[in-house]
Amino acid sequence: MSSLPVIQRMMAEQFDLKLENLVPDATLESLGLDSLSVMEFMFNLEDKFTIQFPDERIEIKTLQDVSNLVDSIVA
Repeated sequence: MSSLPVIQRMMAEQFDLKLENLVPDATLESLGLDSLSVMEFMFNLEDKFTIQFPDERIEIKTLQDVSNLVDSIVA
């Protein structure tokens, strides 16, 4: 199961974005998210999915990148 629909809903709520703009290949930058916003969102994802992201820096540019990371940790 992909985490993408949950991530899209969470992002729409947290950042007051329209769901139709939250396509998998949308970049976080194009959605108006700065690095602090992304970090805050990642903490929320950890809480939602009861996971912990690795300490090493991981390149995340798109919503699909976020979903792939969450899915790989959940699996």
